[in-house]
Amino acid sequence: MPTISNPLAPNTTPARVPVERTVIYRPAGDWTYSHHASITHFGGRYYAIWSNGHEHEDWYGQRVLIAKSEDFAHWTEPQPLIDSLPGHRGELVLTAAGFHQHEGTLVAYAGQYEFDKTDTHLRAITTTDGDNWSPLLDMGVPVNPNHPPQPTSSGRFIIAGNIAFPYTDDPSGLTGWTNTGIYPPTMSGEDNPETFWRVQEEQGWPVAVCEGSFYQMDDDTLRMLLRATGKKEREVLWLTTSADDGATWSTPVETDFTNYDHKFHFGRLPDGRFYCLCTPYPGSRCPLAVCLSEDGDTFDTHYILADEPWVMSRPGRAKGGEYGYPHTALHDGYLCIIVSRQKEGMEVLRAPLKAL
Repeated sequence: MPTISNPLAPNTTPARVPVERTVIYRPAGDWTYSHHASITHFGGRYYAIWSNGHEHEDWYGQRVLIAKSEDFAHWTEPQPLIDSLPGHRGELVLTAAGFHQHEGTLVAYAGQYEFDKTDTHLRAITTTDGDNWSPLLDMGVPVNPNHPPQPTSSGRFIIAGNIAFPYTDDPSGLTGWTNTGIYPPTMSGEDNPETFWRVQEEQGWPVAVCEGSFYQMDDDTLRMLLRATGKKEREVLWLTTSADDGATWSTPVETDFTNYDHKFHFGRLPDGRFYCLCTPYPGSRCPLAVCLSEDGDTFDTHYILADEPWVMSRPGRAKGGEYGYPHTALHDGYLCIIVSRQKEGMEVLRAPLKAL
């Protein structure tokens, strides 16, 4: 297994880069939980979606909100893209799961499951103009994604989940999904915020791993980094790899890449460098930083993007953390970012790539 780490280069301190930033959602009324955000640019506008709940994380009636912008500074009032839906045992839990684009169609994904963490489905909704959306579609795999589909060099698309990483060779991202991952053959591959704990127990791992994000090396090896959580977690990421374009994955192992026990996002800049947006310093989901690497092994150049406090307006179950679950997109010379604030506000930031 490769050694992956993110130490600061010797005798350096993290630099700061200029960022544009806008709060696009503050809680109002009884919808005070916001998390699981993604951002993209399509048809001349930026689009942002995120999970939105009454008060608590992953509670009855959690829905998906959307906001749009033409200039990144001014955003529309957020509206439900997928509103609360009835289930068999009360309202369903919906989790925003990002975007995919193909031939003039924008696809937005969402995970769906019952409140008791059963009957999980990957759903999608499409548009060609950004305003009028199709009915909900079922993708046929029992997965609640962590990030939206991401292409490999072959053109295959892979979704990073918790313990399931479904793939398709359909460029539309709407059909042909095949489930695979790091779950044992005795399990179905259902992937939601409960099942990764059962995988840990079944596999006998010292930590539970979840919320993956992957990048591809120049030799085509896929590296899926995973959040590790539980009593024995050391605030470092774990790693599973694939040498067959995501069809199978290795047993996860611990790395030396620090991140404070939450979601992160890997990618690659136009100049070929690898990046990870995360909170790399132990003990807090602050500051928000980007770690850069020339070789995909050592991410030793760090830039701080934000470290301002947010005052929570109303507590809720599992709420907290200054910067939570960031997601990125590259557009027009910028690293565009969306991140939750204390799991109730939603903020977008962008940093010029020339500053990195």
